[in-house]
Amino acid sequence: MAADDEYEGGPDRLEEKMADLDEELAESRAEALRASLADYDLDDEDADLLAGLTAGGEVVELLPALPVVAIVGRPNVGKSALVNRILGRREAVVEDTPGVTRDRVTYKAEWMDRRFTLVDTGGWEPDAKGIDRSVAAQAEVAIDLSDVVLFVVDAMVGATATDEAVVRLLRTTKKPVFLVANKIDDARQEPEAAALWNLGLGEPHPVSAIHGRGVADLLDEVMKVLPDVSAVAKAELGGPRRVAILGRPNVGKSSLLNKAAGEERVVVNELAGTTRDPVDEIVELGGKLWRFVDTAGIRRRVHLQQGADFYASLRTSAALEKAEVAVVVLDVSQSISVQDLNIIDLVLESGRALVLAFNKWDRLNDDDMENADRRRYLEREIEQDLAHVQWAPRVNISARTGRHLDKLVPALETALASWDQRIPTGKFNAFLSELVAEHPHPLRGGKQPRILFGTQASTRPPTFVLFTTGFLDPGYRRFIQRRLREVFGFEGTPIVTNMRVRERRQR
Repeated sequence: MAADDEYEGGPDRLEEKMADLDEELAESRAEALRASLADYDLDDEDADLLAGLTAGGEVVELLPALPVVAIVGRPNVGKSALVNRILGRREAVVEDTPGVTRDRVTYKAEWMDRRFTLVDTGGWEPDAKGIDRSVAAQAEVAIDLSDVVLFVVDAMVGATATDEAVVRLLRTTKKPVFLVANKIDDARQEPEAAALWNLGLGEPHPVSAIHGRGVADLLDEVMKVLPDVSAVAKAELGGPRRVAILGRPNVGKSSLLNKAAGEERVVVNELAGTTRDPVDEIVELGGKLWRFVDTAGIRRRVHLQQGADFYASLRTSAALEKAEVAVVVLDVSQSISVQDLNIIDLVLESGRALVLAFNKWDRLNDDDMENADRRRYLEREIEQDLAHVQWAPRVNISARTGRHLDKLVPALETALASWDQRIPTGKFNAFLSELVAEHPHPLRGGKQPRILFGTQASTRPPTFVLFTTGFLDPGYRRFIQRRLREVFGFEGTPIVTNMRVRERRQR
């Protein structure tokens, strides 16, 4: 399949045509297109979407932060197997070796039409030496960042000293805690679960994560106490816009916050990962108030060495839940790493607006050969590795000296305005019909899919729905997105385009 340029076909003067558009005429045409959808088989969701449109549907809605369920427990009790069972798909790595869960720590899950975030704390397992303290520290962070805790114990082994160390912590929390007695594969083993009453955490819930036994009952109980909106990662309407400062350890996130705040708010240390808690700071920048969330991970105590990256990614996810726009800080003195790209992917997945801050830029200003080479390589890296986010505003800063920090505000404002932007239905359909007239979708198997009607279903991020008679090639969808950006801006925000392929009703 050729790249997006398969659809180029010369200049289409779309920008001019959109600027000269008679908006009333465009709206009445869109109304006619919407009416013609009655000839197609639509489902309830389609009907809701279209009904919302006729009712004006212009409400900007901020989705509330999903409630968070954390799964804690010592190594090898089946935490990841339980994650997979709840998700209904194999996402977390499961092996017999303790400590193989890596990378992803948060997942979006659903039960009985309730959506929530699931946190798998198997992402880092401590070494045997400090195991009690380490699992307890891990549980401590999970408790901090969740609304409900599932504490998993291997019922066939019974409660160990490590389990008891965690229990002491869990007893002090005001949050609901469910004691999950895992590996109860059939009714004959139920007495093993009953023995866990003496942990003092209330009724043990017998389950078999591997076979699924008892998991549905457990989730039914969890739903009774799970809040609709997370108390941990609250979405706030109004107030200062919320900015998450993200980046791998030691790229200068805390220095950036301190410089912006004009004082030492966050401990900055040469040791990577010295910030433990996300610090919410109201900061005045560019004559406006902003709420900055600094998420530099967890303080690396000696026995937490392995866990720092795990916690950093856990906190990154928690911060994104709270934020509206993410500033991803990249260190220009080093190559763009896989970790940098993973953080950018987390932002895209969360649907937040994005600004890229290239830090330590002052180091590239010296005229020596080494810096000239690094500048050249950096441009090449940006072209290759960041091609998928070339729409994100870029600012070159020095967090240490504060140089060019004033450029951050216009970039944030641009990204947020794009994130909030809504294209009227008439204008969007006029854009689609002009685009398709100039660049028709290629024939596939003798058929040409048509776009019947399009609408922007929501903002934050801008989400478009296309009703079509067949699947559009991924390349053609990317082409539509690219032209949308070129004509309407959308600088600094991901764009989501969803297709609804619908067939004509049988008469």
